[in-house]
Amino acid sequence: MHATPPLSARLRSLIDALSHGLVERTTPVRLALLAALTGEHLLLIGPPGTAKSELARRLHRAFRDAAYFERLLTRFSVPEELFGPLSIAALEQDRYERQTAGFLPQATIAFIDEVFKANSAILNALLTLLNEREFDNGAQRIACPLISVIGASNEVPQDEALAAFHDRFLLRLSIVPVSDAGFPVLLRLPSDSTFAVDPALQIAPTELSAFAAAIDAVSLPEPIVELIAQLRGHLAAHDIAVSDRRWHKTVRLLKASALSNGRDAVSIWDLWLTQFCATAEPVQAGIVAEWYLGMLGVQGVIDPARFGRVVEAFEAQLEIEQNANDLNYDEQGVLTAGNLLDHQVNDGKGASVAPRLSPFLRTRRYGTTHIGARVAQVQSAIDELGAYLDSLDHLADELAHEVPRHLWIAPEFAQQAALHLAGTRANIVALQARAHAARNGYAALPRLAVDSRIAPEPVVVD
Repeated sequence: MHATPPLSARLRSLIDALSHGLVERTTPVRLALLAALTGEHLLLIGPPGTAKSELARRLHRAFRDAAYFERLLTRFSVPEELFGPLSIAALEQDRYERQTAGFLPQATIAFIDEVFKANSAILNALLTLLNEREFDNGAQRIACPLISVIGASNEVPQDEALAAFHDRFLLRLSIVPVSDAGFPVLLRLPSDSTFAVDPALQIAPTELSAFAAAIDAVSLPEPIVELIAQLRGHLAAHDIAVSDRRWHKTVRLLKASALSNGRDAVSIWDLWLTQFCATAEPVQAGIVAEWYLGMLGVQGVIDPARFGRVVEAFEAQLEIEQNANDLNYDEQGVLTAGNLLDHQVNDGKGASVAPRLSPFLRTRRYGTTHIGARVAQVQSAIDELGAYLDSLDHLADELAHEVPRHLWIAPEFAQQAALHLAGTRANIVALQARAHAARNGYAALPRLAVDSRIAPEPVVVD
């Protein structure tokens, strides 16, 4: 008999098993499994017939000895449909209790379709059950074995009364019909296929408990904290408010992502998941996804856009110094003007003439100290650009090796990120060439015969 591999080693095979026979549903499968591992809930927003319920049925098979519950709600649904009928025997003893066997309070994985059509009587019980894993059954509050709920809806609720319930779903994903490219694959799927998960891949309750206990030991490095703070500000600028509770739960999800990938610290790649946690609606995920892609390569105060401003400032100052003129004194200190007759200006009426000022000017010359200071400042920027290129190359190597092995990141993201990093690198290389040209321009400035020993003020960057 073979020993069961560790949980982290089985997750990839489990994801493949859950995804088998589904078309373009890899991301929903991954998010559903990660939500369950973390003890969170997933909300799927999309039209009917997009495999939402099938996803939930498959998820429950990922857990050993799991009990599954599924229900479609309507505005006429009553609590008995979710929580069980009243116990006649209990009523005879003046107790108001439900028979919960086979219903949501006894389920480990549940799927609730049209979840926001629940009335207030259902919502109040659901809030406690989803958040605290408890159910008020008569005079007693009972513990529930619930791991995760997948909720489904055709649209995001706009009713403020549903806001608290909506917030219980940490992960939110918009799910759409299969694309034109995937449609032929969908048509060829067998209609009578049965689904099963190898028992060796299933997650035992003890494994799930051990995984949950280990999440808090995963560290959150300071650079990651800074990036999350930046995301919070970015969302605030778009008038998207995220509750403190949601941020805290999001961090726990990121830690679970790191742990399941065999790491003891959250990395920049785990932040890819924030697009599904930090927005009020799935359609807003694009705002976070765009931010995430844009900040790849931004490290602390090193911002690619800043390099552009630095080089532009050096170029502008160089143009000023190249075009600057001084009064033309000879060796005896006499202002010379050359042949003034060749430089007269008429007023256009023949009434008066005046000498041009240009004969008294010459191209400004600079001391060795001045030129050396300018060259050194530009060289410092060139060195920064070189170091940044090295960091981009390191990040690109990480992308090539880490992201394809990341359990939860969509495979297509690697290509998007690679294109972004390549574009950023090309821009930095171009800036580096311009900085070299500026440095050479400063080095070629006209020189004074005797150094003035005056160092210029550093070029100011806005």
